[in-house]
This record gives sequence, C-alpha cells and structure tokens, in this order.
Amino acid sequence: MGNHMKNSAAENSEKFSRYHVFVIAVAALIQFSIVLDFMVLSPLGAILLQKLNINTHQFGLVVSAYAFSAGASGLMTAGFADKFDRKKLLLFFYSGFIIGTLLCGIATSYQFLLCARIVTGLFGGVIGSISFAIITDLFPMQVRGRVMGFVQMSFAASQVLGLPVGMLLANKWGWHSPFLMIAGFSVIVISLIVIYLKPIAEHLKIKSDRNAFNHLAKTISQPQYLRAFLATTLLATGGFMLMPFGSAFSIHNLGLTLDKLPMMYFVTGIFSIVFGPLTGKLSDKIGKYNMFCVGSILTIIMVSIYTNLGVTPLWLILVVNVLLFTGISARMISSSALMTAVPEPSDRGAFMSINSSVQQISGGIASVVAGLIVVQVGDGPLMHYNTLGIVVNCAMVVTLIMLFFINKYIKNKTGKIKPAEHIPIMKEEGLITEKIINE
Repeated sequence: MGNHMKNSAAENSEKFSRYHVFVIAVAALIQFSIVLDFMVLSPLGAILLQKLNINTHQFGLVVSAYAFSAGASGLMTAGFADKFDRKKLLLFFYSGFIIGTLLCGIATSYQFLLCARIVTGLFGGVIGSISFAIITDLFPMQVRGRVMGFVQMSFAASQVLGLPVGMLLANKWGWHSPFLMIAGFSVIVISLIVIYLKPIAEHLKIKSDRNAFNHLAKTISQPQYLRAFLATTLLATGGFMLMPFGSAFSIHNLGLTLDKLPMMYFVTGIFSIVFGPLTGKLSDKIGKYNMFCVGSILTIIMVSIYTNLGVTPLWLILVVNVLLFTGISARMISSSALMTAVPEPSDRGAFMSINSSVQQISGGIASVVAGLIVVQVGDGPLMHYNTLGIVVNCAMVVTLIMLFFINKYIKNKTGKIKPAEHIPIMKEEGLITEKIINE
C-alpha cells in the first residue's frame, strides 16, 4: 500500500497542468527579459567603449551599477517579501523594470546611461527572487530541477533570439534600439501576468508576528542561511567577471569580427536551449549537487582553455563556447534548484530576496574588479584576461566545497520526513503543495 502511494505521488508530481505550463512559461519569459537586459551590455561593450568614449573601468561601472542597485533593493524589500501576494509584488517591480529599461533606450550620455542602469537595477534585481519564490511555492523539490531547467533556458534563449537581434538592431539603428526592444517585449509579458496569473498568497496563511525588520534580521542571522548566502557570493563571481568583457575579448583577442559576433551567440544559445532542460531533468535523477559537480568540472576546464586563447578559427571558438556555456548552465540550474530547498516556507520570500541581493552585489564587485584587472591599450588586445580565468576557477573550487555542506544540510532536513509521509498533492487551481501525514 505504501509503495502504491509513493508511486502515485511520483506520477502526480511528474504531471503539469496547463496552468503549471503557463506559470513555467511566464517565469521563463520574465527571466528572459531580465537576463537579456543585463547580457545585452556585454556584446554592446565594444560599441559603447567607442560611442561614449569611455574606458574599461567606466564600462565596468555601467555593468556594476545595475548590480549594486539591485542588491540594495533586494535587501530593502526582503523583510516585506513574505507580507504580500507575490503576483502584486511581481507586477510592481516588473513595471519599474520596464521604465528603467526605457530610460536606457533614450539615454544620451554616459552619465544618463549610468543613472538609467541604477533605476533598472532597483526594480529588476528583485524580480528574479520573486519568480524563484513563486516556483518554490508552486512546485515540490522532486520536479524543481525540471522547472529550473526550463526557466533557465531564458539565458540560452537570450543568446539565440535576444543578443543576435539586439546586435543587428544596434548595428543598424544604434545601441539604444536593443533596450527599446526589451521594453516593448516586457510590456507584452506584463500583460500576460495581469490577465492570466492567479494570486499567489498561500504563504500569507502561515501566521507570523514578526515585523518586516525582525523578519529580515532573523533571516540574515540563521547559520544555514548565511552559508547559502556565502556560497551564492562565490557563485556570482565567475559569471560577472568573465561576462562583461566577453565580446571585447572575442573581437580583440580571438580575432572575431563584429558581424560574426551574433553567430557565436546564436550557435551557443541553440545548444544551451537543448541541454538546459536535459540538465534539469538529469539533476532530478542523479541529484542536484552531483549535477553541479559535473557542470563545475566542465566549466573549470573550459575557462582554463578559453581565457588563454589567442587568434582562433571560428569553428573552434564555437566549440569552446558551447562547452563552456553547457557547464555554466549545468551549474546554474542545479545550484538554483538546490538553493530553493534551504529556506523554511515562512522565510521563502525574504531568503530569495537576500540571496538575490547577495548575488547582485557580489557580481557588481566582481565586475568592478574585472574592470581593474583587464587592461586595453588603444584598440589592442585585452590584457590579463587569463588572470580572470584563474580567479574564476579558484572561486568555483571553493563553491564546490561549500555546496557539499549545504547539500548535506538539505538531506538531513528532508530526511526527517519519511518517504511515505511526504506526498505531493496537486490542487485543481494549479498549486502543488507538500502534505505531511501525521503518524
């Protein structure tokens, strides 16, 4: 009887209703717009350095301005994140993100663009944490790897669709046009959220006497949460260090021409779209931490190769980039799914907000540091990019160790509930909850 119940539960947890599919799709579209807004700066880097007459340090500040403001915003809203319907919270911050992106699209100077990125970060930096809190509310741990695999496809989709289109628009109509495209796309997404997304307020039924500031203080002070935040700090170091100067490195060091840059992002993104969901599904089968280890090892190898390349044939650049982003994608999907299991339900929104803030702030610091390490003389090649590769690889090794202990904590935490007592229940309105049967 017990085995039958477990099998039925497993079957139910594998099935997604039409509403579940919609939620996953909307979460992916939201992430797509947020990621594209950030990532589009990387390929625009080579253009902005010339058009705005700025140096690598100033460009690093443009990138990090978003990250720092996003981090500050996440900390300020963390105490309130569990006090409101998540749909309303999402609509408020997504509206602000659209306004900020529109400001980037009409910026006329370096100072204007810097301020616009700060505004965009204040709103955009919180949206990812709200989306992950929604996913954690609606889907149990057993299928969260699959869900994250689809949602994190947004990174690949931004490469396949967004970046090439953004680069083509930038080459034809100027660097403002990609931001205007993102703002227009986001208006469509927010319309879908307003019309079709149902209120998400189950967490409000959990009684709590804590005010916002006490909630924030309690969340920050918990040892298990602090370990997760520290791991997130190191997780962010790698991507934020290599990403801002990716296009400049490809052009000035690898010998790639500006018109070939969209092809590189397109090919890499296509493979990432294919491998993303497979990685998510595999992480549910072999374990999130095991998948993270595989992704980390692959990434370390490819970072070591990539950052030491000189002028390279296009086909080899494509192969290296595909393998590099496959490893990065595996790390992102598995670690995101793993982190969702750390907080208690009553702390979920606050934890996700703080975790997002930590990621953004550490990423901002990494971008500034990268801007100080990387040097370019005139239109010559970037120097010391291989030094970034060493720093990134060291951070990944330490992160492997830290996530080992976080994974151990999660296993101990979930192990207290017997398998037969832990049954996913799918409600008609599309909400998956976890029911614990009392002995």
